[in-house]
Amino acid sequence: MNLLNFTSTYPNEESCKLKFKEIRDKQGVTCPRCGGTDHYWKRDKWQYECKNCKTRTTLRSGTIMHNSKLPFRYWFIAIHLLTSTKKSFSAKEVQRQLGHKRYQPVWEMLHKLRSAMGGRDESYQLAGQIELDEGFFSTITAKEKKDKPLKRGRGSQRKTKVLVMAESSVVEGKTTKKGKPRRVGFIKMQVIDNLEADTITPIVEEKVSKDAVLRYG
Repeated sequence: MNLLNFTSTYPNEESCKLKFKEIRDKQGVTCPRCGGTDHYWKRDKWQYECKNCKTRTTLRSGTIMHNSKLPFRYWFIAIHLLTSTKKSFSAKEVQRQLGHKRYQPVWEMLHKLRSAMGGRDESYQLAGQIELDEGFFSTITAKEKKDKPLKRGRGSQRKTKVLVMAESSVVEGKTTKKGKPRRVGFIKMQVIDNLEADTITPIVEEKVSKDAVLRYG
């Protein structure tokens, strides 16, 4: 969803609250007091009321927005910014874009969202055809680079080994930079000490579905 579609779909606080309620209704609400799952919806209060014990649950209660006083639309905008672009946004920049006076609640909102996204990634297993390859990321600081030239490639003193696992599928009309008719799906990466089978195998067993087909780059 691009920015124009987002603003037309969620133009105000009411539209965001209704969408959030729609998602909660599909997932179900559990009463924190008796564990009941049947509720009335109190439209005037924007709360659920347990049919069994009459305990009320707010729309935010038990969700990532629990105890937050920020508007629903702030959360929707932050989610859109974090998921629609490849660039990262600092809490300060999001605060500026929202026009919010206080930094702390915006920082807490982004921290919760990133933690939830990280938790989801950890629980998700790659499936289908998986391409495995190795990568090397520089960990050299600007001072180190200036003081002492380092080796290039695998032998570099400041290169971190990373195992890269990417879902790959054949798509007509789409090609990679090398001209292959493939599209990359979800990706997982993990820092490793070495590229030995004893190191890689446990990681692949945890991160990749047993039914997946592996291809080594």
